[in-house]
Formats: sequence, C-alpha cells, structure tokens
Amino acid sequence: MKYLTARPIGHLMVVIILGYYCSMSWAADNKSQPTDFLELAAVMLKDGHSDRALLALQSVDLEDKKTDLVRFYTLQGLAYMNLNDFAAAKDSLQLAVKNGQNDSVIFVYLAQVHYALKAYRDTIQSIDKAGEHASKAILITLKAQAYWHLKETAAAINALDEGQRLHPTDFSFLRRKVFYFVELGLYHEATQLGRQYLKQSKAAAEDYIAIGNALRLSKQYQEALDILEIARLRFPENEVVAKLLAHTYLDQGKLNSAAFILEQAALLNPGLQAEAGEIYRRAGRFHKALTLNESISDQKIKLKQRLSILLALKQFERAANMESSLYRSGLLDDQEVRYALAYALFSSSRFSEANKHLDHLKDAELFRKGTELRRLMEICKTEPWQCT
Repeated sequence: MKYLTARPIGHLMVVIILGYYCSMSWAADNKSQPTDFLELAAVMLKDGHSDRALLALQSVDLEDKKTDLVRFYTLQGLAYMNLNDFAAAKDSLQLAVKNGQNDSVIFVYLAQVHYALKAYRDTIQSIDKAGEHASKAILITLKAQAYWHLKETAAAINALDEGQRLHPTDFSFLRRKVFYFVELGLYHEATQLGRQYLKQSKAAAEDYIAIGNALRLSKQYQEALDILEIARLRFPENEVVAKLLAHTYLDQGKLNSAAFILEQAALLNPGLQAEAGEIYRRAGRFHKALTLNESISDQKIKLKQRLSILLALKQFERAANMESSLYRSGLLDDQEVRYALAYALFSSSRFSEANKHLDHLKDAELFRKGTELRRLMEICKTEPWQCT
C-alpha cells in the first residue's frame, strides 16, 4: 500500500532468544573434549556471525541418534533468517516443529518468515499458533498487515482494534488505521482518526507529514491543509512541513499562498528562495519574484530565473545585457536559456547577435521556434514599421 511507506514494517527485526539454546561451556572448559558443533553454532549465532554458524552446523552428524534435531533445525532456521534467506529459514523452522519443537516462539519466527515470503495466510496461521506471543503489539500489527495484503480489510481493521484494546498506550494501531481508511477512500473517517491520533499521541512532525501527504495524494486537499496548517504552527522550523503545505496549495492552484509559505520558510532556509520566487513568477507577481531573486546564492539558478522574469516583464534590454553573465556561468549550454537570450536580443532589435545564438540550437522544437524568429527578423528588416 503506497501510504505505508512513511513507517513501513518490512520484515520484522529478528529477536533471537538464544539463552534457551546456548551454553557458553563448550570446549573452553575442557579442550580435550570433541567439539560440540551445535554449541559452537549457538555461540556464533549469538555473536552475530550467522554465516559461521551455518558452517559449524554443516559439521553436525544428523545420522547420530544423539543429535538434538530440534535444536539443530532451530539454530539453522534462525541463521538463515538473519541472512535474509527466508525460503531456507522456513524449511528449517518447519523441520524443527516436525521434530518436536514445542516452544511457541518458533511460530513467531515462522510468522516473520512467511510474511517476508508474502505467504500471508501462513503468516496469520503461524501467529495464531504463537500462544502468549500472539498478543504482542508487533505480531498484531503483522497480522493486520497480512489481512490487508489478502484484501480482507474488515479483518485487518479488527486486528488493529484488538491491538488498541490490548495496548491502549500504543498509538501505532490508530495511526495505521488512518492509512487504511485513506486507502479505502473513507476520507472523512481518516481525517477524524488522524486528528484523534495527532491529539492523543506525542506526534512528531513526521506523523503530520505522513497523514497530510496521504490525504493530499488522495486529492483530499482541504483535509490535508487542516492537518498541515497545524503542523506548520507546531513545527515552524520544519522545512518538509512547509514544502508539503505549499505544494498542497499549489495542487489547488493557489499560487500566492504557496509562494508566501515558502517565502516565510526561506527566512530559516535561504535555499527555498528560488522556489518561492519561481512560484511568484508563475503567479504573475514579477517584481516580487525579482526581489527574491536578488538573494539567491546559486548563480546558475539565480541567472536562469532572472532571465525568465525579465522576459515576463518585457524588459528585453536588461535581459539581453545578461549575455556575458550567462556565458561565464555556463548557462548557454542550456538550449532553452540560449533561445530565451536570442529572443531578448531579437526584441531589442539586435538581430545579428540573436542569429548567432540561434545557430547553436539543435533541439527540434527550439530549432522550429528559432526558424520562426529568423522569419520575423527578416520582416523587421524589410518592413521595420511592423516591429515597432
């Protein structure tokens, strides 16, 4: 689901409870004893060396009736999990169960493996077998996600409701329900739940951003604005909040509002001045855009924007006189900039200079425009009264 990228589950972090399986007494206490490769693998796994653990397990004699197969397959499954080889992990963990593993935590691991393999029905079944572990918040979330992927939306939401009931101080269930409702098109409910979540939880700027952007992408602009305006008041220094709020106004064609928000944000981050100036230019407030343009530190951005503003103001002489600055900054390598300069020179009746720049145009559309400009220059030469 696209809205869940703000706080994804991915595959859950594997919490390896090795104390149950590991004893540190192997070989260190008595080097004369033969190496216990199961113990060695357990130690390697505990120390985070899953690849080495698998190497140790390769030396275990599975034909020996004394070999603890439950422990062997459990350790092997955990090692494969840590190495993200989920198919192999599934096979090993299932063999552990087949050979008598009765610790319910094995089903926690299996649930994670099935989820990583997108076997969502098996994920749910494993969680249901996980005993007391099934009521843990992280597994309830996993179960809800599995139902969601199976498009069993009512079951997914019911799982989140159960999570809220069992873990009333964990607001992640409420947060996830907001995104489910957005995806289902229940925008009114999503907005109400979103406000409830933001009010009850210690919501960070990222929470406002995620919920506001989800509503924005669903074209629920007013609902998005309501949340993002609150975020702007709470987090006035957060650049992402300002930009998202501005772009939500842009989505509605409210250019002046968007430009003003970015202009205010630029007081803290001058890098936003160029974007604010560009939106003012698009809104037709050319003098305002020109004022902001003065403070832009990036010379290429500044000169390119300034050229477009001067052309919009029909101040062709000032635009044409930018030629040397455009050349020094390397902007004349940009064919659109070169055409814009040629147009400024044409409009200033500096035809020969304009022609030199038109000679460099290779882009098909700009070449066509250049040809039309040459035709107009010929008319201006033979019938100058038409160009006054």
